[in-house]
Amino acid sequence: MVASTDNALRVGVDIGGTFTDLMMIGQSGRVEIGKVLTTADPSQAVEEVLRQTLDRSGLGASSVRHLVHGTTLVTNAIIERKGARTALITTSGFRDSIEIGREHRYELYDLNLEHPRPLAPRHLRFAVPERTLADGTVAIELDEEHLTRLARELAGAGVEAVAVCFLHSFTNPDSEALARSVVETVAPELRVSLSSEVVPEIGEFERASTTVANVYVQPLVERYLLGLRQRLQSMGFEGQLFIMLSSGGLATLDTCVQFPIRLLESGPAAGALAAASVGNAMDRDSLLSFDMGGTTAKLSVVDGGEPLVTHDFEVDRRYRFKKGSGLPVRVPVIEMIEIGAGGGSIARVDSLGLLKVGPDSAGADPGPVCYAAGGRSPTVTDADLVLGYLDPEYFLGGAMKLDVAASEAALAASIGDRLGMSVPEAAWGVHQVVNEAMANAARVHVVERGKNPRALPVVAFGGAGPVHGYGVAELLGSTELVLPYGAGVTSAMGLLVAPLAFDFVRSHYGRLDDLDWSEVNGIFQEMERLGTGLLVDSGAGPEEIEHTRSADIRYIGQGHEIRVPVPDGTLTSEQRRTIFADFDRVYQSLYGREGPPVGLEALTWRVVSRGPRPSVVRTGTGDVEGDAAAARKGERPAYFASAGGFVSTPVFDRYRLGPGSTMAGPAIIEERESTAIIGPGGRVHVDEGLNIVVELGGGA
Repeated sequence: MVASTDNALRVGVDIGGTFTDLMMIGQSGRVEIGKVLTTADPSQAVEEVLRQTLDRSGLGASSVRHLVHGTTLVTNAIIERKGARTALITTSGFRDSIEIGREHRYELYDLNLEHPRPLAPRHLRFAVPERTLADGTVAIELDEEHLTRLARELAGAGVEAVAVCFLHSFTNPDSEALARSVVETVAPELRVSLSSEVVPEIGEFERASTTVANVYVQPLVERYLLGLRQRLQSMGFEGQLFIMLSSGGLATLDTCVQFPIRLLESGPAAGALAAASVGNAMDRDSLLSFDMGGTTAKLSVVDGGEPLVTHDFEVDRRYRFKKGSGLPVRVPVIEMIEIGAGGGSIARVDSLGLLKVGPDSAGADPGPVCYAAGGRSPTVTDADLVLGYLDPEYFLGGAMKLDVAASEAALAASIGDRLGMSVPEAAWGVHQVVNEAMANAARVHVVERGKNPRALPVVAFGGAGPVHGYGVAELLGSTELVLPYGAGVTSAMGLLVAPLAFDFVRSHYGRLDDLDWSEVNGIFQEMERLGTGLLVDSGAGPEEIEHTRSADIRYIGQGHEIRVPVPDGTLTSEQRRTIFADFDRVYQSLYGREGPPVGLEALTWRVVSRGPRPSVVRTGTGDVEGDAAAARKGERPAYFASAGGFVSTPVFDRYRLGPGSTMAGPAIIEERESTAIIGPGGRVHVDEGLNIVVELGGGA
């Protein structure tokens, strides 16, 4: 519980597809946790979980100094096509480049290949007379009269948002700036995004796609965030509200409204940050983050104590694991793989008579059959309940009763009767199928990043993560599983360890052998000045801000580049050797061999401006004592195939397991927001941070 004397609370709230999670920490370092079902209007769930948690603590909203929020609003809006009616204005001759893309068939032999629909349909894409050359020279001035007529027509046709993406605008943004001025003068009600501001880097297709996506979700994000702030203020909240970016940094509402596409993976990013924080506290700087909630499972590699970050992301993929089948978005995103495997994932028998789970989910409404809220299709949660892994009287700490008989009937009707299986066998099949799906996805994700899945500890969290973490780790061959304290809301903890941060990018081509370093220095100085100004406006002190540089570099003439660190300070030709050496090191770590003796060329220069990291959250209550014997609260039958079926399994109270507690599997460890399942052969100890650390045998 948070001490009643705390008057400077920090709160993290993460909205998932099924549950909204909260973690609150006071100056004393003690925490309070909250969890409610996600509502149709997500801000309502934020208000509800905050109000409930504050009431339990005897505190008011005025005690909250910082509230950090993670959301999947942007991703959902793009996938569900619920954004603004958006037009694209581009250079003459480039109207269809956003649909032509790279003319790449992501599935070579699929005769019915499906591509995602552009967010700006063809009848809302317009080419205007203007032309900027690759060196920034304006060859054809923007036809302002033509654009004025077009803007009037767009406003009259009910268009709400306009993306402007002119050829080579990353070298000279003047024509785009003029276009915005013209549009806003003629039709001030239209929202306008410029590619030279949203993503000023080379790559016409990706730049246009990202700019369209940014303005497409802008009205929705602004309404949501301003509505959320109003809800919080009506409760008496007077502190600062920050939003988690996809890159793992935090930003203010004003920044997020201007660049809402940066929120694309806002919620999932927090989980990877939390796993990295847990790993760093345990001196494990390489691990696999496994976040399984009610709707999806997110897997991310942490290396060197930080989640991996990519600047090439796709949303709304037609084929979940096929690169090129989605809309490209060029923004920094914590690199992860997300699959439709959560507690609410629906299980069925397909037309071939095979058992399938997900990706469709029962979500929060109606939810799994056991919620008794109208759900008819059995889910992963229903299977876990029938297997004895969940206590029907202690779900959400007893706040929600589960209907075991309804789950059994649904599994029998949808799966057992069709496949000639008993209800427990059907439930075990569902459990194993979803574990295999997650383990297979994790294995591919880890190997593609040059890592060995057997060598990575698995940090499992989320409402369903501790239930399935042991099985997934076993399938991966991992020898260690870590279950953080408060695992059911660990993503919310990730919001509280994130720094204020923002990424900047500028494309400037040059061969490293004859690069004009004065121009590169000017680019870095400009980006660092912008970063300092943005973070100071957000509340960071100038002396607390650090800048990290990198560049996208490739062999001369190559089609793809890799990201290489760049030294601080004023760059001269002397730094070429350092950059060459770093390129060779990164190349070898990615591909396992040395590259050819060819010169290098740089395309894009990057800066991450970052404020101080908040102190690591203590997720324990600080006064947990007791060993496994004292924490044992009973036993119940639970199903383990390796043990021959149902076996009497001891059940432990998570909140009474102090540091040094040990036990052997099989075991069930319960806390309010999640339940940990330890299979036969697992050896458990609780460390000083109250993490449950499970040693496995090393594979199945």
